[in-house]
Amino acid sequence: MDRLLATLCSAVLFASALPGIAFSESIPPVGTWKLNITKSTFNGPPPMSQIVAVQAEGQGLRLTIENVDAEGNTAKAVIINFGDGKFHPVRAPLYDAQADKAVNDSTAWIIRTKAGKVVQTLISEVSADGKTWTVTTAGVTPDGQQINNVLVREKQ
Repeated sequence: MDRLLATLCSAVLFASALPGIAFSESIPPVGTWKLNITKSTFNGPPPMSQIVAVQAEGQGLRLTIENVDAEGNTAKAVIINFGDGKFHPVRAPLYDAQADKAVNDSTAWIIRTKAGKVVQTLISEVSADGKTWTVTTAGVTPDGQQINNVLVREKQ
């Protein structure tokens, strides 16, 4: 738990130090991405499938996530990434606000909060060839269960 807390605190400090960095390219790039379950790692049951459609929207990116969990339940979520480093409201069960900021042309940091408390930090990285998008997530669920996942998505 101390390691998780240190990671979350470091991410908050790191993100607050990035006000001058802006998206030079879309992270992730616009397109359709499919989760490669065999290359991904989960500390709980993996989903059966996941597709993410990324579209440019205004000054940000709209991510439409279609997920089928391990029990076969389907869920759809829409998240807007603004890339401005500011927290924006999000409708999701595990978090209610998200801030995202590019570190460079291939990497972005994302911080998610619930009721003002940091609950997840993510590192979003796109491969040099633009065909693989890896998202590393650390955090906790509302009941205190740790989240340590690495999602590897491939461009379709």
